[in-house]
Amino acid sequence: MNRVRIHAGMVGLVFKNGNYTRVITAGKHWINFREQVVKYSLSQPFNAPRALEILLKDQALAELLTVIEVKDNEIVLVYENGNFKQVLIAGRYTYWNSLIDYKFVTADLSKIEITENIEKAIYNKPELSRFIRVFEVAAYEKAIMIVNDKFEKTLEHGTYHFWRNDQTIKIAKADLRQLQLEIAGQELLTKDKATVRINFYAQFKVANIETALMHNKDYEKQLYIILQLALRAFVGAYTLDELLEQKETIAKAVLTDVKTQASKLGVNVLHTGIRDVILPGDMKDIMNQVLIAHKKAQANVVTRREETASTRSLLNTAKLMEDNTMLFKLKEMEYVEKIADKIGEITVAGNGNVIEQLKDIFSVNK
Repeated sequence: MNRVRIHAGMVGLVFKNGNYTRVITAGKHWINFREQVVKYSLSQPFNAPRALEILLKDQALAELLTVIEVKDNEIVLVYENGNFKQVLIAGRYTYWNSLIDYKFVTADLSKIEITENIEKAIYNKPELSRFIRVFEVAAYEKAIMIVNDKFEKTLEHGTYHFWRNDQTIKIAKADLRQLQLEIAGQELLTKDKATVRINFYAQFKVANIETALMHNKDYEKQLYIILQLALRAFVGAYTLDELLEQKETIAKAVLTDVKTQASKLGVNVLHTGIRDVILPGDMKDIMNQVLIAHKKAQANVVTRREETASTRSLLNTAKLMEDNTMLFKLKEMEYVEKIADKIGEITVAGNGNVIEQLKDIFSVNK
C-alpha cells in the first residue's frame, strides 16, 4: 500500500484499473498498489477525466460538486465570493463548492428585456458586453422602439440595454428641441409675372413622435415640401410691390395654412418668416430706375412747394411795402447794405458834401 497526502484546498479522485472508486479530501490516506490518485484544486473548475454521469453516482463526490447546465438560449454569469468572474455559454460546467463561494445567475437570451438581477455596472465588462445591445437616447431626444418591424414602445432619454439575440431591434429618434427649416433660393413668379428669389424659414417642434416616425417617412422632407408649395401659392397671389410691402402678412398666411398638414406629420409649426426677397439683375435695374424716378418726383414736388411758398412770401412783402412808404425805404436800405458788403470802393461823379459823405460811408479802404 502507498500513503498519499492531500493538502488543504485540494481533493483527490482514486482510480483502480482506470475505473473511478472514491474521492479523498485533505489529509493522509492509504491506497492500494494498483490504485492511482488524481489531485484537483478546489479553487479551479472541475474537468471530469471520465464521464461526469459515472462520477456523480458517488454521493460523496456529488456533494462536493455543483453542476451547471447552460442551454442554447441561455448564458450563466459566475460570481466568485461576490465578484463577477465570467460568463458561461451553452454546455455543462462543474465547480467545487467547498472552498469558494460561487453564485450563478442564469439569463434567458430569448427575451429582449434584461429582467435578471444583474448589476448595470458589469454591463460593459468584455465578457458580458458581447451579449448586450446598447442604445442611447440623448436628453433632448425621444425615441420609439421597433421589434421585428413592429412598434414596441416609446423611450424617454437615457441608456437602454437589451439582450442580443435573433430578434431585430431598431431605435428611431427625434429631436424634441425647437428646430429650424431653411427654404433657400426659391425662384417664384409673382402675380404680375416678376421673377423673385426668396429665402424662407420655419421654426417647428416634434409634437407626436409616434406619428412623426411611425406613420410618416422623412417627416422633415415632407414638411419642407408643404412649406414650399404654400409659399409658392401665396407669392403667386401678390404683385411684386405687394410682396415687398407685405412680407410679414404672407409669412403669417403660410403659417396658418400649413399648421393642419404639419400636425398630420406629428409636427407643430411655431413660426415662419421671409428672410430675403432677392431680385434678378435686370429686375433690380428696373426697380432702381423706378426708385430714382420716384425720388426725383418727390424732390420736384418739394422744390415746387418751396418756390410757391417763397413767391407767396414775396407777394405779401410787396403788398406791405406798397401800403407803407417807410417799410419800402427800410427794405431798400436792406438791399443797399447787402450790396455795400460786397463793394470795396465807390466812386461818385459830382460835387457837394453829400457825395463826399456817401463816399465816406460806403468805402472800407478809407
